Amino acid sequence: MSLSNQIKNQHLLWRAGFGPAVEQLNDLSKYSPKQMYKALVKASERKPEYINVADNYLQGLYDGIQEAGRMQRLEMSADERKMVQQKNRDGIRNLNLYWMHEMINSASQLREKIALFWHGHFACRNLNLFFQQGILDVVRRNALGNFGTMLKEVSRTAAMINFLNNQQNRKDHPNENFAREVMELFTLGRGHYTENDIKEAARAFTGWSTNVKGDFIFRKGQHDFGSKTVLGKTGDLTGDDILDILLKEKQTARYITGKLYKFLVNETIDTEKVEWLADRFFKNDYDISKLLEDILTADWFYDEKNIGVKIKSPIELIAGIQRLLPMKVEKEEAVLLLQRALGQILFYPPNVAGWPGGKSWIDSSTLMLRMRLPRMFNEDDEFNVKPKDDDDQMMGRKNNGEEDPKAKAANGMKRIGRPINVKIDWSLYTKAYESVPKESLLANITSILLQTKSRVNPEVIKSFSDNSGRENFIKSATMQVMSIPEYQLC
Repeated sequence: MSLSNQIKNQHLLWRAGFGPAVEQLNDLSKYSPKQMYKALVKASERKPEYINVADNYLQGLYDGIQEAGRMQRLEMSADERKMVQQKNRDGIRNLNLYWMHEMINSASQLREKIALFWHGHFACRNLNLFFQQGILDVVRRNALGNFGTMLKEVSRTAAMINFLNNQQNRKDHPNENFAREVMELFTLGRGHYTENDIKEAARAFTGWSTNVKGDFIFRKGQHDFGSKTVLGKTGDLTGDDILDILLKEKQTARYITGKLYKFLVNETIDTEKVEWLADRFFKNDYDISKLLEDILTADWFYDEKNIGVKIKSPIELIAGIQRLLPMKVEKEEAVLLLQRALGQILFYPPNVAGWPGGKSWIDSSTLMLRMRLPRMFNEDDEFNVKPKDDDDQMMGRKNNGEEDPKAKAANGMKRIGRPINVKIDWSLYTKAYESVPKESLLANITSILLQTKSRVNPEVIKSFSDNSGRENFIKSATMQVMSIPEYQLC
C-alpha cells in the first residue's frame, strides 16, 4: 500500500526530531519526505551555542585562579561543601530544563535528536555542572559531524575522565575502566577485543587527567611510555593512538551504525542494510551526516514495517506532546519529576551503558502514567508512582517536600508532587482543522496523532469526547487519542 506524504513526513519528524510542531501540521502533505529532510538538515546547520546555566556563586568559583580555587575548596566547611554540591544539583536540573526547551522549541530538530542519541551512547553521570555542560557541548557540536572527532573530544572531557576513573590511571597502578568502556560501549562492542587489549590500552591512557576547572591535562610523569600491543598493533602507544586504532577497525563503523539503526529505524536490525550502511560510513571516514542521509532518505526507511513500531522514549513523549500542544508549565520541576517517574532523566543515565530503550520503557506503572500524561497536562490531576530509591536519580530531592513518604494513594503507590499546572495554547492546533468537515474531524486527528492504526473503535473515542461544540470536540478528542496505547508508538 502506498503511504501518503503526511504519514511519511510524520515518521521522519518523529525519528529525526521530536515529532511535528503545531506550525508544521498544514505542511505535512505539501512536501515530499526528501524536501522535508533537506529542510531538517538546513535548520540544523548552525553551530549550537554553549549552554551555561551556572549561578553567580558557582561561576565565581569556576572563574577563580586554579590553585586559589583548590585552596578555597580545601578550606570550605562541611556546610559550604554541601551547599556547593546542592548548587551543582540545581544547576544540572536547570541544564536539563534548558536542553528540553531546545528539543521542544528549536528548529534544529535533527541536531538535538541525534545529540540525544550521543548523550545515551556516551552516557555519563557526574555531579559537577561544568563537567556536564562541557560534554553536552561536545555532543551537540559534533552530533552531525565526524564520529572520530567526537570520540576524541568526549574522551578528553572532565565528565568522562572522572566518571570512568581515568584520573586514577597511573603507570604503576593502571585503572582499566575507561579502556574497557571505550572498546565495549563506545566503539567495537562486546566480544571484539581481548582482556589483554584492555590491559594494554589502559597503560596507553595513563596520565590522562583534568585540572580543577575541567581542562584536559596530560600528566607525563604518570604515563607508561613502555611498548604496548593492542588489537595487533605494537609500539609506544598513546591514548590518541588507541582511539585511532579503534577507528581503523571496521567493526567500530558496524557497531555505531547498528545502534543508530535501532534508534532511527527499527529495534530489529536488518543485518544486510546495516552492513551496507556501515561500509559507506567507514569509507566516508565516519561522516555522521552522510550516514544519516543514507538512512533517512532511503526508500526502505519508509517501509510500513518501520513505521509506528518504536516505543517513544520518555523524553520523546514529553517533548512531542509539547511541540504539538504549545504549553506553559507553571512549575517546570514537574517535568523533571515526570522524567524520573517514566525512567529517563537527562544527565542521569542508569549506568555507563545508557538507557536500554525499546520495551524497557514500558512496565505496568509507566504505561498507565504514559496514558494519563496528556490529561495530566490538560487537567488539575496528580500522579502516583513508586519512585526509585536512588538519590542520584531523584536529583537530591529525597524527602525534602517534593516527595512525602507518608502520602500514599489507595493502591499503595507514593504520591509525587502536586497537580501539573499547565496552560495549553490551543489556538494554532484547532486552527489546523478549520477546513476539515465535522464528520471527518476524528479521522484527521487520529491520522496526525498516530503512526499506527488504532485498535480502539472510533465510536468509543467519540462517546468520551465533548460534543458540545467543534473546538471542544477537537480538544477532547485529541486528549482521548493521546491517551490510548498506540500513541506511545512512533
